[in-house]
Amino acid sequence: MTEGEFDAALDAALALANGSVPATTHRTAQRGAYGAGRVYGAGEPYGVDGPPGVDDSYGVDGPYGADDPRGVGDVGDVGDPYGVKRSSGAKGPYDANRPAPAPGTDPAPGRDTDAGHAPGTGDTHATGDARATPATGDTSGAPDPTPHADTPGTPGTPGTPSSTGPRNPTPAPHAPTPWHTARDIARRAVPGPLPHATAPLGASLGRTLAAPLTALTDLPSFDTSAMDGWAVSGPGPWRLDRPDDAGILAGHVPTAPLPDGHAIPIATGARIPSGATAVLRREHGEVREMRDGRPRLHAQRPAPPGQDIRPRGQECRSGDQLLAAGALVTPAVLGLAAAAGYDELTTYPRPQVDVFVLGDELLRHGLPHEGRIRDALGPMLGPWLHALGAEAAAPRHLADDPDTLYEAIAGSRADVVLTTGGTAAGPVDHVHPTLRRLGSDVLVDGVEVRPGHPMLLARITRHRHLVGLPGNPLAAVSGLLTLAEPLLRTLSGRRAPAPYRIPLWSSVHGHPRDTRLVPVTCRDDDRYGLMAEPLHFHGPAMLRGIAAADALAVIPPGGGDRGTEVELLELPWPADWSHPGPAPAHGPGRGTD
Repeated sequence: MTEGEFDAALDAALALANGSVPATTHRTAQRGAYGAGRVYGAGEPYGVDGPPGVDDSYGVDGPYGADDPRGVGDVGDVGDPYGVKRSSGAKGPYDANRPAPAPGTDPAPGRDTDAGHAPGTGDTHATGDARATPATGDTSGAPDPTPHADTPGTPGTPGTPSSTGPRNPTPAPHAPTPWHTARDIARRAVPGPLPHATAPLGASLGRTLAAPLTALTDLPSFDTSAMDGWAVSGPGPWRLDRPDDAGILAGHVPTAPLPDGHAIPIATGARIPSGATAVLRREHGEVREMRDGRPRLHAQRPAPPGQDIRPRGQECRSGDQLLAAGALVTPAVLGLAAAAGYDELTTYPRPQVDVFVLGDELLRHGLPHEGRIRDALGPMLGPWLHALGAEAAAPRHLADDPDTLYEAIAGSRADVVLTTGGTAAGPVDHVHPTLRRLGSDVLVDGVEVRPGHPMLLARITRHRHLVGLPGNPLAAVSGLLTLAEPLLRTLSGRRAPAPYRIPLWSSVHGHPRDTRLVPVTCRDDDRYGLMAEPLHFHGPAMLRGIAAADALAVIPPGGGDRGTEVELLELPWPADWSHPGPAPAHGPGRGTD
């Protein structure tokens, strides 16, 4: 899809969300900005001729079943990619014996699994044509080009927690967003990086250059000896006037020129005296006593002019551009900047992130017991966010209480709020109602990806966003890389990695409709070269596969056979995995609107 087609699709979605359908929108729906006949159109959000509808495969007789269109067990397990021992039947191959519930009911109360939202009101795959036109005010699936101004202190809006707003209004129906489109929406949810600032070299590590790195001096700034040995002038043998002298050391300035036919000891990094034509390495020279009592330096091999001399400006001249804006500040960049004369750098700051871990069932210490489980996301997300270019405060564990969640989000001043769990439609899933209380604009509400499709992206205020991750660990990783990574990349000014594709080592089952993200490790093959080997233990609640992975393979709908080239989402560990520890809580001067 071109940039123009993407913008046209977003404008059409926004017009529908605001209750107006311009004349051009209907024509766009016929044409299909997301593909032939598949856009947000009047009465059918994916287009007049799009696949969803009464006879669509997501309907009553669809292959996924009427009451649970995607299946709670849709984890891509080995031997049964869409569920464990699910059999085909009248209601769909994933749940043959479960009757369809009445619209608006919740067939599977509990925390968000990878099964999506409950059917009925707000369900994206309910019986019949569930992908109806969004209700007025619903901006799901498209960023608002004219975001509302931040108005602290208004009841029901960010800034002052209030209980006067609506608690649980009926959610509008929405359609999940295609995976690549969701990543593009997240990337473009903000206009650009945070305001740049100047920081000392040590504080710039891991940030992105906001201005080109230009040499402030020649490198080297004078002719320099590349080796320990002797500075010599002309052809040898050479007279040593001061054989017992230490010669010229690094940091010392020669006081006299070197006459022709003479030599003087010199250290690596020392300034070459005027008149010197080469440096003879210590292991290539021999000092001999002559009959006149004066020592002579003899070369065991020739010393041509310029040998082992680093001439001034060999690496760069003053004013040369060393690195372009947008380069990541690595330890090597810090060294180059220091050598080029810098004490501080102009960089984009790391976005500040607040992490709220939701769930009464989560333990922070010890073994799981009495129906409670260990929190796996709290320890993982901080270092992962740091590797993605953000600075995360220590995670806050919140109870399953709507007012607690509301106050935490409304009181945060971080650039991005990250929540874990609570994004589906169960009895303790409070993220959607809280966003409605805050008056937030939902940009992405569900993504066509497994695991993790209940993820969401919302604009809390003009400069603050929320990424809602599913509660299952691998599903949360999927949400982190699908929505949080592109958003943080834009905020921090980091460049997008070049697309990277390699063939599959073995076949991978695909979901009929959704993209799958599968942990893989890279291995060599005599025929294909580097290949992606899918790993086991890739269910939504599992971390064993991703812990051993080099990347996540993007498996398109339908899957792929051995040798099929797939896109890779590389993990950021080689670039920056170490984390100095939790950042302090954000003060009033950082991340405010």
